[in-house]
Amino acid sequence: MDQYCILGRIGEGAHGIVFKAKHVETGEIVALKKVALRRLEDGIPNQALREIKALQEMEDNQYVVQLKAVFPHGAGFVLAFEFMLSDLAEVVRHAQRPLAQAQVKSYLQMLLKGVAFCHANNIVHRDLKPANLLISASGQLKIADFGLARVFSPDGSRLYTHQVATRAVGCIMGELLNGSPLFPGENDIEQLCYVLRILGTPNPQVWPELTELPDYNKISFKEQAPVPLEEVLPDASPQALDLLGQFLLYPPRQRIAASKMSYAWVPSPYDAAWSCALCSLLSSPRGSPPSVLLHSSPACPSI
Repeated sequence: MDQYCILGRIGEGAHGIVFKAKHVETGEIVALKKVALRRLEDGIPNQALREIKALQEMEDNQYVVQLKAVFPHGAGFVLAFEFMLSDLAEVVRHAQRPLAQAQVKSYLQMLLKGVAFCHANNIVHRDLKPANLLISASGQLKIADFGLARVFSPDGSRLYTHQVATRAVGCIMGELLNGSPLFPGENDIEQLCYVLRILGTPNPQVWPELTELPDYNKISFKEQAPVPLEEVLPDASPQALDLLGQFLLYPPRQRIAASKMSYAWVPSPYDAAWSCALCSLLSSPRGSPPSVLLHSSPACPSI
């Protein structure tokens, strides 16, 4: 740790505390995630191993956060990532109204390119959500937190396929258009109720593989017709709603793949119409409102 000067604390995750730090020799700003081992005999947590393995197996990509180094420290180890100023959850939370469609389009394009890159490397993220989509000072979006990632088979012979992430992209897109989650459940059952309330109750006619699910018929829900998406998101364009509907289809094999997107609705990132609007949101660190700054220490304490 002697090569880093700690500048402040960013936050805390399931397996460690994240700090903002500067490399003493190069001056590069990084994010250091310290992972403590509660018991040495338990070894490295599986989620940390998956994150390291997934990021090391993929080449550097502008839409996936870069893992720069892994090194031991005390009774644990540290992951050094490129530093990102904020995350998409903060952008949505601090916005005074739902994001403009130009913003949604740009973020969506970057997310889709990152997801397509992961899938091309046979990696499915399994935890895509706004808090795991980091945003740089220039507005660049990068996928982070691969602790739940899995390898999948392109031929569909494995349980996890790209359609898992595709549906997650739809949920993120809906949240960006709505300004809040479309399916804001606090637990699995409540989450299902929100999904059924909007998308309707699935049946074998709509979703032929429904009866093959392992927990099929263990719990029943009342029959509900789907609500037209234009009623759920009245301010969204027809093109946006059409794309969202393709992401949220019940049958996984019918969902559009990130790699097959034509991006007809999604323009190039960094649209000038929204870049300035994000400056105030991105000027503060993740986890803090715009007026709150990271606590920094001139003594550069070690972790």
